[in-house]
Amino acid sequence: MPLKILIIRFSSIGDIVLTSPVMRCIKSQLPKAEVHYLTKTANYELLRANPYVDQIHLLDVNIEKVIKSLQKQDFDLIVDLHNNLRSFQIKRRLQRKALGFDKINLRKWLAVRFKWQVLPDLHIVDRYLATVERLGVTNDLKGLDYFIPDDCRVNPADVHPALAAGYVGLVIGGQHATKQLPQEKLLALCNDIRLPMLLLGGNEDKAVADWLVATASDKLIINACGQFNLNESSDLVRQAAVIITHDTGLMHVAAAFRKKTLSIWGNTIPAFGMYPYQPGTTENVQNFERTDLGCRPCSKIGFDSCPKGHFKCMLEQDTKAIAAAANAGLG
Repeated sequence: MPLKILIIRFSSIGDIVLTSPVMRCIKSQLPKAEVHYLTKTANYELLRANPYVDQIHLLDVNIEKVIKSLQKQDFDLIVDLHNNLRSFQIKRRLQRKALGFDKINLRKWLAVRFKWQVLPDLHIVDRYLATVERLGVTNDLKGLDYFIPDDCRVNPADVHPALAAGYVGLVIGGQHATKQLPQEKLLALCNDIRLPMLLLGGNEDKAVADWLVATASDKLIINACGQFNLNESSDLVRQAAVIITHDTGLMHVAAAFRKKTLSIWGNTIPAFGMYPYQPGTTENVQNFERTDLGCRPCSKIGFDSCPKGHFKCMLEQDTKAIAAAANAGLG
C-alpha cells in the first residue's frame, strides 16, 4: 500500500521552491510514498513539471470545495509547511495525522524588535526537512529543484541577438521597496558589468526597467520585465552567466539552477535562513549586506519606505564590489 502524503504550502514563489527538497527526498527515500501538494492556484506553474509530485491540489476562494475534494483522497499523513490558520482548518477537517513546520515567529520577532541574536544557524530548507525526519527522511544535499515545462523554454537570442554571447541577469524587483536597490544604484551597478544586462521582473518593475534602458548611455540593458511568465523568466535565469538579485523568488530559482548568485539585502537579513541555498559550495553564492547598521533587520517582510528615513541598507550598498564579483564570475 502506498503512503499517501499531502504537503501544504500556499505561497510564495520562493517558499515553494524552498520546499522542493522535501518532495524529492520523500519520493526518493520512501519508495511507496505518493506525494500530493496543496497550494494556491496562482502557483500551479511552479509545480506542474515536477516529477516528485504525483498530484497537485489548488486552493482558490472556495476553501470548502477544496476540503471536500481532499477528504476523498484519504491521506495517510499531512505535512504542513505553511502552518497558518487556513492550513490548521484543513488539517482539522481532514482528521489525519499531521506534521507541522516551526516558523520560529517568536525568534524572528525578537530579532526584529530587539536585534537579539536568537535565530538558529540553520537554513529554512533544513528546517522544512526536520518536519519529516521522523519518517526517516534526511537531507540528500542535492539542493533545490526547479523544473521548466518544455513549452516554456526561451531562446535568449530571440529576446535580443546580443544575449547569445552571454549575459548577466539582474532581478530588479522585490515584494517591498525596502528590499530593492534605488534605480540610481541599479544603473551604477549595470554600468560596471562587462556583459549585457537582462532585467528580470514583473509588470510592476517595468517603469524602473524602462528608465534604466533609457538612461544608460554606453551599456546594453535589455528589459524583459513583464514580458515573460514565471517559467519563461526562470529559463532565462537558468541560461544567465551570473544572477544578481534582491531577496525575492527568482533568487531561489537561481539557486536551484546552481547559478553564480549575488544577493543584495536591505531590510531583511540572510540570518532569517532564506539566503540562496546551494549546499556543498561556498564560492557560488555571495550575500551583500550592511552588517554594521543597528536598525537591521527592521522587518521580516518589508516596508514601502525606510522606517528610519535614511535607507542606508540600500543607498550605501557597494555596487562596485557587486559588479566586481559578477565580472569575476564570468571567467
